[in-house]
Amino acid sequence: MEFTIRKQDLVRELSLSQGVVEKRTTIPVLSNVLIEARAGKVQLTATDLELSIRCVCPAQVIKEGAGTLPARRLLDYVRLLPDVDIHFKLQENQWASVQCGRSRTRIAGMSRESFPELPEMPEPVARLPVSLLAGMIARTSFAISAEESRFTLNGALLVLKAGEAVMVATDGHRLAYVEAKGDVGGLGTASRVLLPKKAMTELQRLAQEAGEDAHLDFAMDENHLFFRLGERVLISRKLTGSFPDYERVLPREAKYIVVVNRDEVKAAIERVSQFSDERSHAMRIQLAPGELRLFSSAADTGESEESLPAEYDGGEFEIGFNASYILDFLRAVGEARVEFNFRDPHSAAELKPAGDGTGYRYRYILMPMRI
Repeated sequence: MEFTIRKQDLVRELSLSQGVVEKRTTIPVLSNVLIEARAGKVQLTATDLELSIRCVCPAQVIKEGAGTLPARRLLDYVRLLPDVDIHFKLQENQWASVQCGRSRTRIAGMSRESFPELPEMPEPVARLPVSLLAGMIARTSFAISAEESRFTLNGALLVLKAGEAVMVATDGHRLAYVEAKGDVGGLGTASRVLLPKKAMTELQRLAQEAGEDAHLDFAMDENHLFFRLGERVLISRKLTGSFPDYERVLPREAKYIVVVNRDEVKAAIERVSQFSDERSHAMRIQLAPGELRLFSSAADTGESEESLPAEYDGGEFEIGFNASYILDFLRAVGEARVEFNFRDPHSAAELKPAGDGTGYRYRYILMPMRI
């Protein structure tokens, strides 16, 4: 294998592989990136067996072939080279010589035969704006469970319908639900899949590279999900199991409704929560006409309270929450005002944007705490 490639192209595509490559693995080849040169392009593939990515760079291919090189070391080295073309030549002993300007380097690689075979993408079942999917991920991914034992909650439920997409994530203490109207093209029947969190993170990275107007092709087979943006393809293993019946926990009525400025309440909670218990992050919220009050205290740190103006004309009310969970929601919301809906101190609360300025219907359900 021998080819010449632009440094900028190689750095850009290699960077996208870094979130997929296994850093610590008992299978050494999974720390490598597969490089395949053919017909005027170089294809880069990385995998950890659960998530894989294929990227393509234009190149001047002198001799077709394939081999694998250490992904992290290759990127770190190539980044330091001058902005001129780089010449690669893979020897039969799997060592690659890299020539760029006056630099000459040899890198130890591994055979292409030891790299896992990846499935080919089937025919897409849907096409949707990548910005729509990225916006839904930003509003839900933080609510995914980190407990590996709850594997059906280690990802988000994605439901694609004609003209609509829904994403839901929960860890048992909170639930993030987002619904977006959009052009979901090519969809014959509704699709319902569990999307792993790592795949969601990489989709956001691809979305940032692709730009606002890009569209994504979605496909699946029995075991995998496929997402194609241009010549880049992300392949994820499906999560198996049944996602909880989220519709059953969505509140249908609220007795106490308060509207506050998002930036004001976010800043106040960040300050007050500095004095909450380090494990529970417990914080009390009190409502009074025209006012929302925040309280937190811990025996070893101190106590703090703040009040801020609010659109509220109901009776006095008090409830406790994990302050970190509320902050996650406030950081994901784009609207200037947010609405807190409470039924009673023991029932789940619903937080949502006040208004519908971003095109998303966003609901965040949060279980209260006893304080």
